[in-house]
Amino acid sequence: MKPVGRLFAQTAEQSNDPGVEHMSVEDKTVASDGIILSDAAAAKVKSLLEQEGREDLSLRVAVQPGGCSGLRYQLFFDERSLDGDVVKDFDGVKVVTDRMSAPYLHGASIDFVDTIEKQGFTIDNPNATGSCACGDSFS
Repeated sequence: MKPVGRLFAQTAEQSNDPGVEHMSVEDKTVASDGIILSDAAAAKVKSLLEQEGREDLSLRVAVQPGGCSGLRYQLFFDERSLDGDVVKDFDGVKVVTDRMSAPYLHGASIDFVDTIEKQGFTIDNPNATGSCACGDSFS
């Protein structure tokens, strides 16, 4: 699992948008065609969104060039809707991935860990063939 940075903005609500695939957290094991959000991660995102007080934001997960291994994850709240976005709803948490990042994140699982040793979001990505010691990048 690769730790990722903290989220910076917040809020999502159950959408009636026909373009959004709605999934309950119980369905997460069936979601192999996209990102999987754990119960703990969904709860943390909801908490952060409530603190922000904005209902127009989604959790955007992206892959960008950079880091020691060539690619790095980005997690942030976003109000934009881009052409080709892949959108999934996990119990009221809308997760958005751009069309270029989607193949890299196919089947990736996002979790939130809060222990004495570490705290933050982690991504377990079956597509990553390697990573570096920093834990933020992959190839």
